[in-house]
Amino acid sequence: MGEHSTELKSDWSGLMAAAQDGDRHAYHRLLVEVTPYLRQIARRRLRNPTDIEDAVQDVLLTIHSVRQTYDPTRPFGPWLATIADRRVLDLCRKLQRRGPREDALGPEHETFNAVPANVYPDALLNRDIARALGDLPEGQRRAVELVNIQGMDLNEAAAASGQSVGSLKVAIHRALKALRARFEDEK
Repeated sequence: MGEHSTELKSDWSGLMAAAQDGDRHAYHRLLVEVTPYLRQIARRRLRNPTDIEDAVQDVLLTIHSVRQTYDPTRPFGPWLATIADRRVLDLCRKLQRRGPREDALGPEHETFNAVPANVYPDALLNRDIARALGDLPEGQRRAVELVNIQGMDLNEAAAASGQSVGSLKVAIHRALKALRARFEDEK
């Protein structure tokens, strides 16, 4: 990736530190700048463009949910690469577990499919998703983070959160309903 990427990663450290201090513009710029790098990481293991984009979104959501764990005195690149590698590997495992008789859902099956693909540039969509997740009630946000972002199954998420499986299902259902309504209102 060369010397230029080292400079970018150094700048990313500063952007993340500023974002941790509440600078929304720095956080937005960071997400915009890391997205192509995350696609490169995802392309190393995934071939399907939809899977690659799913992996990128998953990594961005994970970054958002764990951003407070970044230590600004340390390089940002390895922190980001570790998260990205783990999330991409998790998706690869999930795709491998999918039985040979199961078909993956395509974009035509998505609830948000009514929104044309290029309405939102990646950076705006990432920002909107992060903001929407942050606006959810704590229980709903936590349920989505555990199950949809961290990839835990319902039993693992129940153990981690101290909630019942049924409560998690309700929280996830309500969160997704609220997110769906929010993004439909913004069309």
